[in-house]
Amino acid sequence: MSTTGLPKAVKIVEVGPRDGLQNEKQTIAAEIKIDLVNRLTAAGFPNIEAASFVSPKWVPQMATSTDVMNAITRKPGTIYSALVPNMKGFEAALAARVDEVVIFGAASEAFSQKNINCSIAESIERFREVANAAKQHGLRLRGSVSCALGCPYQGEVTAEAATDVVRRMRDLGCDEIDIADTIGVATAGKVRRVFEHAAREFPLDQLSGHFHDTYGQALANIYAALEVGVSIYHSSVAGLGGCPYAKGATGNVATEDVLYLMQGLGIETGISLDAVVEAGQFISTHLGRQSSSRAGTAIASKRAA
Repeated sequence: MSTTGLPKAVKIVEVGPRDGLQNEKQTIAAEIKIDLVNRLTAAGFPNIEAASFVSPKWVPQMATSTDVMNAITRKPGTIYSALVPNMKGFEAALAARVDEVVIFGAASEAFSQKNINCSIAESIERFREVANAAKQHGLRLRGSVSCALGCPYQGEVTAEAATDVVRRMRDLGCDEIDIADTIGVATAGKVRRVFEHAAREFPLDQLSGHFHDTYGQALANIYAALEVGVSIYHSSVAGLGGCPYAKGATGNVATEDVLYLMQGLGIETGISLDAVVEAGQFISTHLGRQSSSRAGTAIASKRAA
């Protein structure tokens, strides 16, 4: 810990190429995605969520995942992750040489029933085969707990409910588990409670914070998690990613804003903020809109002046 009581260094997992782009209405060419991942690799990210091996019928934007994974310039030591919903997806991910597979489950029974027509327990059990296969092939396994801090259908989600899913994912053999504020409703006090509770069942240094900025609380929530000792965070370049369950809302917290916060706190990330700002401007220009990152926009404007 640093003198401020916060971690001295944190790991930032860049989720823009997958979680950020998957909700975009316009089709984004594989070449653009490859370019984006290469820029993020060059910026120094230790972990990039680059693809999703789901049915193109459900997520058309991710139909080029195999092309992307086969063409990116990989940097030794960098973990390239992909979301994998089932064994068919796992086989495709394995063939595309991913380093980490990501499985997911909701902390809300209402969300689980409404979205995949089964209970939380059943949804996690469906991943057992994928989890075992990942271990057999020596791949990292990451679990993501969605709606861990609030649900669009049932509202409140208790710390106990979120921790129950953490426990189930731990028992599947997950190396890392994300606590995700999928609809961005959390506030700092709730974040502290949930992480303190989850850390009783899974090592704190293997828990990560995935915050959406729907209500403008993401950076405050990250700071609250830092105070608990959480040292892994997810973010999306240029703030890419809508929030499909909160109409008109922004999605993931912008990487540039998180890096600016960490820089100000003297917390090491090993990532070049300038390079990320450039990557954010690149993808925002391609999408035909301004970056959602406040820090990224301010830095880019200053440069242009």
